[in-house]
Amino acid sequence: MDGPSSAAANVQRMSFLRTKPRTTARLRAATLVAVPVLAFSVACGGGDDSADGAKKDDAIADVPDAPTASAAKGGSGPGTRPAGKSAFYDAQMKYVQCMRVKGGYKDFPDPKLSGYLDWAKVNEIGSQPGRNDGIKGGKNGVCVDELRAALSAEPERDQQKAYESMLAHARCMRDNGVSQFTNPTMSGGNAVPGGDPNPGSPSIDPKSPSYKRAAEACKSKLLDGLDGMQ
Repeated sequence: MDGPSSAAANVQRMSFLRTKPRTTARLRAATLVAVPVLAFSVACGGGDDSADGAKKDDAIADVPDAPTASAAKGGSGPGTRPAGKSAFYDAQMKYVQCMRVKGGYKDFPDPKLSGYLDWAKVNEIGSQPGRNDGIKGGKNGVCVDELRAALSAEPERDQQKAYESMLAHARCMRDNGVSQFTNPTMSGGNAVPGGDPNPGSPSIDPKSPSYKRAAEACKSKLLDGLDGMQ
């Protein structure tokens, strides 16, 4: 996608780069205007582990399946804040409300109890005919500011754990038939997602039945908040 919605997608992809807060803020701001166009559902691959190097880091131990925070019981109805939730949840809820009121997605789902978006539901909406454009950031980018504010409030992430989680997911995707799915990389102490080896001209079709089957089989490999990134 071109335009503001593509910029918003790139901002969402960068949200896992949890370095020092000021550094993170600069990375996100730069991403809005400088990162090349990415495919909607498949995050960037590349680095030393793309394509021919996809198996390079396979020796690293797999991480076990782990339930996400969304498995927790309780909570409250749509549009309300569960008791004890953070500023991250509040900021994410403001983004969700913008997407419903101004962004053109009245059915945009509530965030999980952890504050992270429910990417399975978001991507399902985006896969519907005519609803892909604007699924990240709203139609014409009207909710990009709210998205950026939510990303700024996101808690810092352990980058080694994020890398191991995405590596396990990449290996699982290949084991389940998506042979071109590349490994994540580490860059400057940050975990960078794998995925399509050439996102500028995608060779992996996330809408294909085989990809959907693999994604379903491997979704538990990703830590909460990393779904939708790879």
